[in-house]
Amino acid sequence: MSLPELAERLIANIETVIVGKRTQIEYLLVALLCRGHVLIQDVPGTGKTMLARAAAGSLGLGFKRLQCTPDLLPNDITGVSIFNQRSTEFEFRPGPVFVNVLLADEINRATPRAQAALLEAMQEHQVTVDGQTHALPAPFIVLATQNPIEFEGTFPLPEAQLDRFLLRLSLGYLDAADETRMLRNLRHRHPIETLSAVVDGAELQALSEQVSDVNIDETLERYILAIVQASRTHPDIALGASPRGSLALYKTGQALAALRGRSYVLPDDIKELVPYALAHRLVIRPESQLRGRTALDLGELKSG
Repeated sequence: MSLPELAERLIANIETVIVGKRTQIEYLLVALLCRGHVLIQDVPGTGKTMLARAAAGSLGLGFKRLQCTPDLLPNDITGVSIFNQRSTEFEFRPGPVFVNVLLADEINRATPRAQAALLEAMQEHQVTVDGQTHALPAPFIVLATQNPIEFEGTFPLPEAQLDRFLLRLSLGYLDAADETRMLRNLRHRHPIETLSAVVDGAELQALSEQVSDVNIDETLERYILAIVQASRTHPDIALGASPRGSLALYKTGQALAALRGRSYVLPDDIKELVPYALAHRLVIRPESQLRGRTALDLGELKSG
């Protein structure tokens, strides 16, 4: 099966649960192909959790939901070593992070100490507990959600952790026609209950290796670097995109082109992905924030 055919099958299956959000589903598949993590930032009730469950179910991958709260401990995420009195040895009991798709729901409600427990897992795909390193299953993807409106009792993600998310997405509200479709789909029972896998997760992993073969011209490499360099010198930005941001634009551009059936990347691919791959990596100066400036407003970066 070709990559565009696989993508179309996956998107159609996920759309039985999530209606009217084809573009966001496509970007989620881009992240899966790049084996990158996704931060879904939106108000409650827009389908963030359902999107994660539908994607995992469509791929037949293991899925666990981690509800982040202020009393969550690092060992609640990574696992803990327990003393076995019969064998007189410590045994490691894996935590919920040992799964293919981990949904960290409301990640900003966890304390910085608990948030930091995901850093090694997100970057090295392994966790270290009591001096012992344990590999995570492949593929391993973190889909984290957070509410951008309610900040009481939350702990904003530090820049180092935001930088580990390949993309940041927002679903937004449905228009009237799509919301009508949603109501009719939920008339009897939720479609997620009957969702079945349409693609083998191992097959997706094999196809993801084809992404690196997508041609990206030297002029586009310079275009990517010009965008990133502009973020570091822009007067409204206190902290620009890191080299990880350059790599994110590079790899997601290849993945998006592959999903759309092309063996080469277009400038429009890069331009389209800039708000999703770079905006969450930028820190706006306080005086610029007072003037209402946000990272998403800095569209002039895309012109290079």
